[in-house]
Amino acid sequence: MYPEDLQYTAEHEWVRTPGEHAGSVRIGITHYAQDALGDIVYVSLPQTGETVEAGSTCGELESTKSVSDVYAPVSGEVVAVNDALDATPQLVNDDPYGGGWLFEVVPAGDVEGLMDAAAYQESLEG
Repeated sequence: MYPEDLQYTAEHEWVRTPGEHAGSVRIGITHYAQDALGDIVYVSLPQTGETVEAGSTCGELESTKSVSDVYAPVSGEVVAVNDALDATPQLVNDDPYGGGWLFEVVPAGDVEGLMDAAAYQESLEG
């Protein structure tokens, strides 16, 4: 359920290294997060070229149940945003580790402080 090749945050984001753009990492939310949110109807993400700070709010996911903040798992410059989510935000529910990715960042430094799949799974059970 939680791919081994990803790293995770306590805020239920995942990070895939490398991303599709040179030097970038791809970011999305976990299956656990999309399941807890319910049907996602609107996605607000940072703009390409924007700088985000690790741990800071950089977007929102609106579902039929609530609105949830998206946090940047790493600091750096946003180099890509998943424009497909404008028309089909439910991709985040349907394919959270594939077509439902959120954005890509070129990290400003080392990607540190993230959990592997086993540690993330343990954090959910604790």
